[in-house]
Amino acid sequence: MILQIHIISLNVPYPANYGGVIDIFYKIKSLHEAGVQIHLHCFDYGRGNQPELEKYCNNVTYHQRKTGFSNSLSQKPFIVKSRNDNHLLELLLTTDYPILFEGLHTTLYLDHPLLKNRIKIVRAHNVEHEYYRLLAEQERTLFKRYYFKKEASKLARFESILRQSNAIAAISPNDYRYFNEKYGKTFLLPPFHSNSGITSTIGLSDFALYHGDLSVRENIESALFLIRIFKSKDVKIIFAGKNPSKEIVKSMKGHPNLILIQNPSEMEILKLRKTAQVHLLPTFQPTGIKLKLIASLFEGRHCLVNSAMIKGTGLETLCHLANTPEEFENKTRKLMMLPFEDKDLIIRKEILTKNFNNTRNAQIFVDELNLLKQIIS
Repeated sequence: MILQIHIISLNVPYPANYGGVIDIFYKIKSLHEAGVQIHLHCFDYGRGNQPELEKYCNNVTYHQRKTGFSNSLSQKPFIVKSRNDNHLLELLLTTDYPILFEGLHTTLYLDHPLLKNRIKIVRAHNVEHEYYRLLAEQERTLFKRYYFKKEASKLARFESILRQSNAIAAISPNDYRYFNEKYGKTFLLPPFHSNSGITSTIGLSDFALYHGDLSVRENIESALFLIRIFKSKDVKIIFAGKNPSKEIVKSMKGHPNLILIQNPSEMEILKLRKTAQVHLLPTFQPTGIKLKLIASLFEGRHCLVNSAMIKGTGLETLCHLANTPEEFENKTRKLMMLPFEDKDLIIRKEILTKNFNNTRNAQIFVDELNLLKQIIS
């Protein structure tokens, strides 16, 4: 029997060029390859129609996200209230297929009476209220700090809507423990990603790399942390990413060992990831799992992380750990001199191909869905 499913995406999941949509796009692709027929509903706020999605979906519909100020006044979180479209509900009601809600963002209709008897799975990309609380701590402008605090409070209250789901698909072991203790009915579904195999290369190179969207507060803080450590040092550090903030550009001036590559192409960033000697991966957001860590382990050499990046991911044995500025500098220097070898590749293959295999994880999702269908029928 052919399995069909509605997927509600928090954004248009193509191009797959940042964490959340990477997981969504490659999940869609992998489920399609597993024989699942997908009816995709995307909330759009600037990406527009993407014909690439039609290769993997029976149909794709686009719903305008309503980002007007009035939605920020609601008791519901803005990221939820702004994804409100009655036409979406009408489309969901035209069939009785199971529904996958991508992120708490898309769960406005999760408790709707007309969907009471439907199979409903929520993909938890992270613990949203904790993510927003940490954004508030990092934010420097008063208005944004207030907004993130307010949104965190709303998200913490709204999260109880997850009780209306049949299952929660947690993205990391840490998140699995959180959701399962609070709501039960949780299964671990590791992130989907672009890598079909390990492509890391043995050897040495002369630079360390930090990459990511350099306009996002989380990444700005991480980049500034590294700039403070390595400015005026003799270690070559490349920072590569989209739309670097003025803070980053200003902080790097006058330090020739710090190199900024703005808005690199996909091919450029892939080459940088493959040739960097050390991937510098600090984060101050210990929620979910970072797709840049997955990409770095599949494609790169040594990965130097802090506890917030690695804790509870199951990837601890594949990374080098540093938390203080002194540890980051000292371990970077050591790793710059340490060749990446065949033994490192063997260890990565053992762990990554088992736990972060898209085909395997698509089957985990299909099995969970079939189990729910048996229970409900």
